[in-house]
Amino acid sequence: MSSPYDLGLDRNPANHIPLTPVTFLQRAAAVHPGRLAIVHGALRQTWGQTGERCRRLASALRARGLGRGDTVAVMLPNTPAMVEAHFGVPMSGAVLNALNTRLDAESLAFMLAHGEARALLVDREYAPVMERALAMVGRDLLVIDVEDPAYGGSGYRIGTLDYEALLASGDPSFEPGGPRTSGTRSA
Repeated sequence: MSSPYDLGLDRNPANHIPLTPVTFLQRAAAVHPGRLAIVHGALRQTWGQTGERCRRLASALRARGLGRGDTVAVMLPNTPAMVEAHFGVPMSGAVLNALNTRLDAESLAFMLAHGEARALLVDREYAPVMERALAMVGRDLLVIDVEDPAYGGSGYRIGTLDYEALLASGDPSFEPGGPRTSGTRSA
């Protein structure tokens, strides 16, 4: 017995749509809005809530002039904000640069400079090393402090903006543009 995939049907919008991380989130939020997506300490967040927060993040980054071709670095542990950054940053058109939390200030400064980061999301747990790294970069970045309520250790804020305030300024109905496909390359 042959498979329907062996029938030689042409791919078209009726039977094939590429799945990207952004479209995955959009579909999950639309099809399963009330299903649990994130569990972190006492936090329980659904796919619908996660989709809205990611759209807010994308919108807020765009409102601050970040978009296609820009780099947003993140120095975060495995927290809800890290998940949201993995979807929200690409939704804005920017590129995500997830920094290794075990690196020293010199290596982090190199990565920020080489990646031409324009913004940085940083958990207070990593404030001391990131403060030293930022001093070595030699230019200003938009630094956004992320507070993890499950973290009870030391640290402090080094940014000019709080992550939740950033999200509050974003549009929950923001419509992200999709990634460029091979046939839409610009000259």
